[in-house]
Amino acid sequence: MLNRLKRLAMGTLRRQLVVGMTLVFCIVMSLFVWDQSHRLQTMMLEQQTEQAVVLARSVATSAAVWVASRDYSGLQGIIDSLEQYPDLQYAIVLDVRGQILAHNDPTRLKLYLTDLPAGAETKVFSHGGSFADVASPVMLSGNHVGWVRIGLGDQHLAARLADTARRGVFFSLVGVGLSSLLSLLAGRYLTRRLYAIQQVADAVQTGESDLRADVTGDDEAAHLARQFNGMLDSLAQRNVQLKASEQEFLQLFMKIPVPMGVVDEVGTILRLNDQFTAVFGYTLTDLPTLTEWQQLAYPDVTYRHWVVERWNAAVAKSAIDKTGIGPFEYQVTDKNGKEHTVLIGGSPLEGRVLATFADITERKRVEANLRIAATAFESQVGMTITNADKVILRVNRAFTEINGYSAEEAVGQTPKLLSSGRHDAAFYAAMWKSVERTGTWQGEIWNRRKNGEVFPEWLTVTVVKDDAGLTTHYVGTFSDISLRKAAEEQINTLAFYDPLTRLPNRRLLMDRLEQAMAVGARHRRKGALLFIDLDNFKEINDTLGHYLGDGLLQQVAKRLVACVREVDTVARLGGDEFVVLLENLSEHELDASGQATIVGEKILNALNQAYLIDNVTYHSSASIGLTLFGGTEHEAIDEPLKRADMAMYQAKTAGRNTMRHFDPQMQAAVTTRAMLDAGLREALDKHQFLLYYQTQVSGDARVTGAEVLVRWRHPQRGIMSPAEFIPLAEETGLILPLGLWVLETACSQLARWASRPELAHLTIAVNVSARQFHQDHFVDQVLAVLARTGANPHRLKLELTESLLISSVEKTIQKMATLKGAGVAFSLDDFGTGYSSLAYLKRLPLDQLKIDQSFVRDVLIDPNDAAIAKMIIVLAETLGLTVIAEGVETKGQWDFLSLQGCHAYQGYFFSRPMPLVEFEELVAPV
Repeated sequence: MLNRLKRLAMGTLRRQLVVGMTLVFCIVMSLFVWDQSHRLQTMMLEQQTEQAVVLARSVATSAAVWVASRDYSGLQGIIDSLEQYPDLQYAIVLDVRGQILAHNDPTRLKLYLTDLPAGAETKVFSHGGSFADVASPVMLSGNHVGWVRIGLGDQHLAARLADTARRGVFFSLVGVGLSSLLSLLAGRYLTRRLYAIQQVADAVQTGESDLRADVTGDDEAAHLARQFNGMLDSLAQRNVQLKASEQEFLQLFMKIPVPMGVVDEVGTILRLNDQFTAVFGYTLTDLPTLTEWQQLAYPDVTYRHWVVERWNAAVAKSAIDKTGIGPFEYQVTDKNGKEHTVLIGGSPLEGRVLATFADITERKRVEANLRIAATAFESQVGMTITNADKVILRVNRAFTEINGYSAEEAVGQTPKLLSSGRHDAAFYAAMWKSVERTGTWQGEIWNRRKNGEVFPEWLTVTVVKDDAGLTTHYVGTFSDISLRKAAEEQINTLAFYDPLTRLPNRRLLMDRLEQAMAVGARHRRKGALLFIDLDNFKEINDTLGHYLGDGLLQQVAKRLVACVREVDTVARLGGDEFVVLLENLSEHELDASGQATIVGEKILNALNQAYLIDNVTYHSSASIGLTLFGGTEHEAIDEPLKRADMAMYQAKTAGRNTMRHFDPQMQAAVTTRAMLDAGLREALDKHQFLLYYQTQVSGDARVTGAEVLVRWRHPQRGIMSPAEFIPLAEETGLILPLGLWVLETACSQLARWASRPELAHLTIAVNVSARQFHQDHFVDQVLAVLARTGANPHRLKLELTESLLISSVEKTIQKMATLKGAGVAFSLDDFGTGYSSLAYLKRLPLDQLKIDQSFVRDVLIDPNDAAIAKMIIVLAETLGLTVIAEGVETKGQWDFLSLQGCHAYQGYFFSRPMPLVEFEELVAPV
């Protein structure tokens, strides 16, 4: 709104005159109307107040007698007669104390008013505005007996004032209209000649430059018109000069050898010179606006947006800073689809931009080639450029880094500067002959650095020839292959040598063994292999740590090397296993064996000496297996190693720290063991195992259960005792699946017996090996079997051996407690034969101790066995455990044990182990 009024007031001079005169008249008329209204309001208020005083005094005179007599009805009649006054607000008669005796509002009778005059005089109360409030005393015989209070409103007064205001506004509007008309006429007259000048100016602005202002006289307007006409004459002359200059500029613009264009501020392309069309193919017809140029020159939308934003930002900055635009490097596509690298810049003109398009495509290509060449020259590969006489002209930074010579030191010298002396003249002559004949040579060469170090490098020499085919330069590129050679050597070491002891490994040993066997067969000479295994090395490693264990292995390796000849081989197979290969021994087996034995004893003695590791002394020993080879061409390469290995295990069995020669019977035992191992695996797959049941009886010979004993139904050998295959199963780990099968079969049988009343009371004892028990998931395995078969866990008893107590006691107790909580009972088998600790025994959640049959067998004739049996029974009673004796074969043994307080028995006296059917018939005969 304010802007509108401002534009109205600040328009043409004619409009300013009209508005100004009208505003002045409006202000004058407004002041006049306000003054008249104020005077009239004051006069009317005075009249109203006078009327209220007269009315109050009249009522006071009329009501004097009624007040004195306290005649309320008479007083009320007087008050009611005043209703004829239209502006009456209230009429009140009060006694001198202020109690209301009569009121035009009857609800207020007998109330009190406190704002009364202090003396008996008429008083006008001022409330502001046009409201009249008068209090007049009621006098009777000169005595003040009461008051009359009259209040007159302003309804009629306000109506009269409003009517007066409307008439004032009407006359004001009429006056404003007349003043505006007069102002308009006066303004048109006063500005008529200025308006004529304005019309000429408007015409000149539209292009009619020949018009002139026709204003005469000597006043200011005529003087202004003459100056205006003179200015137009000067402008016309300058326009002629400008057109000539523009034409000259246009011709120059079109012929400038740089692509250029002119764009106005709204993006319209005004000019494109001939070079622009020649380079990009576009004419002004093709590119009416900047938008078309951007769409054609930058077909990729994302790239186009980036270019446009960058250009617009530069144009805006140029307008502020009054500087040039760019230049910026862009990729521009011409009319034929060819891409150019262009530097685009601009110079702001008045409302226009002169843009330049410098095509730098070729320059960028040359720069890229030079950059590539420079980068290639300064690569990690050393480079040397010589002239045709082999004088060094230039070297790169890698040359200096590899050889140590700076460019200043190398330039002017020949490549002989780097000669190591390792190659003779014939080598270099052949090299240069190859260069001249084929144009290049490459190969491994040894050169010398500035510091004197000789190193290997891979060198390539290339000849450079001119158009006439004459040699102008030689270019040598080379790389230091010291690291590669070292890596090859390290790879060879890792492939054939043990990294800890630096001794040959198995691969190199087998290679040398093959050679030794070939040589021995050709010359009929014997050789020997000594397979060496350190005794109890695992305990040393576990207790002292791998660091000290490695130190021990390194010292062992040194002692072994010191015990043999240089032509012999000491190898480490891994872990604590070493092999000594002795070659070129006697052709006679007995003599060769003696020679090898001497070396073996020497090794045993050397390895028995104390070891000092980190200032601490340690002792160790070794077991050695010895075998001879050679003298035959029909022996496999790995056979001697196998024989030596078997002999070494024989030495272990013999008590360690000794040496054993290979015995053919040893081979037979190994073959038998291998066949038994394969048979065990096949037996598991083909379900060739079955369970035998041996009764367990109470003191009154009543059958309470059975111990299950596994048998192997061998297809060739028949029923095999567990003593023949259980040790091998323990060693190979097959005891785990076999033990699980035994457990699951026993639990399934318990579930079947539960449905037969005559057998439901029976328990089954299952032997559990230490290896099986120490499985992390053994407890879960047992619980899963019980759940799967539905067997009553209170009928299952697991027999554990004392070997379980040697390690992991806490975990053993935890597992037993978990299973015991599920109802499974535990019996400690072969008690007294192992390493039971009473401290651990009292913590184990056992139910039963089993007296081993080795004590029961001679209990009647050997006082020691008898004493041990008595001790076990007493100990069990003390710990609250039951006792069962196994291996009871006679009634005398039964009677003795019963007399000592034994609770249960098992042995041939009661029954042998038998198949399931026979056991069930024994317990519950049909």
